[in-house]
Amino acid sequence: MARKKRGVPEINAGSMADIAFLLLIFFLVTTTMDVDSGLARKLPPIPEDLPETPPQLKEKNLFIVLVNAFDQLLVEGEPMSLENLRSSAKDFLDNNGDGTCTDCRGRRDPASSDNPDKAIISLQNDRGTSYEMYVAVQNELAAAYNELREELAQRKHGKSYDELTPALQKEIRGVYPQKISEAEPKETGE
Repeated sequence: MARKKRGVPEINAGSMADIAFLLLIFFLVTTTMDVDSGLARKLPPIPEDLPETPPQLKEKNLFIVLVNAFDQLLVEGEPMSLENLRSSAKDFLDNNGDGTCTDCRGRRDPASSDNPDKAIISLQNDRGTSYEMYVAVQNELAAAYNELREELAQRKHGKSYDELTPALQKEIRGVYPQKISEAEPKETGE
């Protein structure tokens, strides 16, 4: 008896494209993409009517912070460590040199800022400043404002700043408005 030769069964390749497409969709949907996040800064709105001349600023109401290419701080013309920056900024902001701030508890040094509403922190970095130092200085300055606001919330309302109503938080931000001016980085190399 003669045997029939059996052929090799063929694999149906018609559905292979469908399977590859489904796998592609699956991996696209389930893969996470790393997104670089920057610093969260909200810029103030552009005023409707700009004044003809900029307001005059007393030099004593300006707290100057310089960071060089070697990540060294120069605050008000004096070298300073990062650990002391927050307390120095708080002393400057809470000074109340003119006595108009009823909520301030500062030293009332006539050579320092008049009140928190007039106090401005000026920050300037060198182009060679490391990103870590830039962020650390920003954090210390923001923390000075946050600590002053927290202390005032505890004194006036007996609660944490975060526990207050939005209206009370706005009132406290009015006492200690955050005014940090960041100048264009320079390339001094020092």
